[in-house]
Amino acid sequence: MASAQKNKEVVIRMVNQLNGVHKDRLLLSQFIADESLIEHFLFFDSLLPANQLLIDELTAEGTRIVLRVRVRGRQEGQAESPREVEFPLVFGFEIEQHRIVHHWLVADQAKLLDQLKIQK
Repeated sequence: MASAQKNKEVVIRMVNQLNGVHKDRLLLSQFIADESLIEHFLFFDSLLPANQLLIDELTAEGTRIVLRVRVRGRQEGQAESPREVEFPLVFGFEIEQHRIVHHWLVADQAKLLDQLKIQK
């Protein structure tokens, strides 16, 4: 049980430090050893700079975490005016030595794409 609680604290600390700031490889590597997850974070930050993860649910069992969040950000540069975007995302993490070593994610891509389309 102590392991699960410590892993929850790792994820909460990561979310708090990443929210509202530009994400770069150095910052992300403090929490993440899984290169493909680093790439996901960098991609979303390029799409929605300094986005936020709003935690709706966090469940832990041993080294495994399930995190249900809403991603909130502002799309700039692509549309005529900045557009606020919010969509749900679920992460599964496996944590070893206080870093994420494996992940999976499911995003509501339809909701995201609907919000990103440019109105004419």
